[in-house]
Amino acid sequence: MTIPREGTNLDPWYELYADRTAGLSASEVRALFAVASRPEVVSLAGGMPFVSALPLERVTTSMERVMREQGSRALQYGSGQGTPELREHILEIMALEGVRAGVDDVVVTTGSQQALDLIAKLFLDSGDVVLAESPSYVGAMGIFRSYQAEVSHVAMDDDGMIPQALVERIASMRAQGRAIKFLYLIPNFHNPAGVTLSWERRLEIIEIARREGILIVEDNPYGLLWFDRPAPHAMRSVETEGIVYLGSFSKTLAPGFRIGWALAPHGIREKLVLAAESAILSPSVANELIVSDYLASTDWKGQIDTYRGLYRDRRDAMIDALEHYLPDLHWTMPNGGFYIWVTLPDGLDSKGMLPRAVKELVAYTPGTAFFADGSGRANLRLSYCYPSPAEIREGIRRLAGVVRGEQELLSTFSPSTSPERVGTAPHVISPPPNIG
Repeated sequence: MTIPREGTNLDPWYELYADRTAGLSASEVRALFAVASRPEVVSLAGGMPFVSALPLERVTTSMERVMREQGSRALQYGSGQGTPELREHILEIMALEGVRAGVDDVVVTTGSQQALDLIAKLFLDSGDVVLAESPSYVGAMGIFRSYQAEVSHVAMDDDGMIPQALVERIASMRAQGRAIKFLYLIPNFHNPAGVTLSWERRLEIIEIARREGILIVEDNPYGLLWFDRPAPHAMRSVETEGIVYLGSFSKTLAPGFRIGWALAPHGIREKLVLAAESAILSPSVANELIVSDYLASTDWKGQIDTYRGLYRDRRDAMIDALEHYLPDLHWTMPNGGFYIWVTLPDGLDSKGMLPRAVKELVAYTPGTAFFADGSGRANLRLSYCYPSPAEIREGIRRLAGVVRGEQELLSTFSPSTSPERVGTAPHVISPPPNIG
């Protein structure tokens, strides 16, 4: 396959890049960071954990203790699979969601993002299909695209992916002779939709995947950050051979450590270790030892409780502000995690509206970031994890002014075209039509 190289490019090596680099492009999320970091902008865009809530003195103590007592080990190469101490702690964490495994089943990665990249590297050839929710995590889709795979979306509602829609999507892809390599899911407090896959649907989707011979990649960075009640047990708790489970410390501890993990069946696990070693030799031993020391010496469960309360208050602030300033919009009601998925009034375009929003000093992520085909103009993602409740309320107030301004323009000029729409009940996710 040859990609057309048209126009002028200032990069003298442009003609030599591999075809797959065509899948590398800046997402709406990445492009927003420079603007959203300005202090006068209320950013409801990025999913940055509120790390200021961490007991930094305890983290510092762990850093100092590791360097004082294990400095030579911390600064040396380590195992491509990760230190045994950290993998033991990971087993304890996964047990909270019903997952049972052995220490040798876990592969430590540089964030769960690297785990996703390794899985894509192992499984995806050009033209392969990855099934994913509609919408889906922008970072995962960027990885799949970089390996020249196609993301085929499966409809979801406020209870997560719809099993019958999955059956139909599988049949459609196979009727076209397409190779489905795996099903990618974020079952708990979904990014970006905020919804949680029900227990009944988890079991049904597992059974569909077994019947169809499709691997499930269960991505679970938010599962412990529930508000009113825990999410159902992980899908991996009832299926061991057909699921690769991904976890991360980025949301429950701090993203700066860049530590995630994969729990995989034996054959996949061995290949993950080899792929990780070929990419980075080993994860950061220093960071692994610091996290292990922190988990061993600190009430980490209590710290997660602190995060839950903090994020619950911020979710409530956002919901209250939406109800006050934008009562005619539709949105999801997350019971955990970081995100609310909003559906705009008829005719509004979240991507086209963004420049006006930035001018009014508020940022969000357009829904188009979360669809492989650029759908989602009728939606946007709001993140409540980082700003304070007062900042959230001010951000929604500014966003309301932007929405009203766009509605006035729409009413004045009466455009003949408008973004795609799907009927929905109030405050329920409204994914665009499935991608074929």
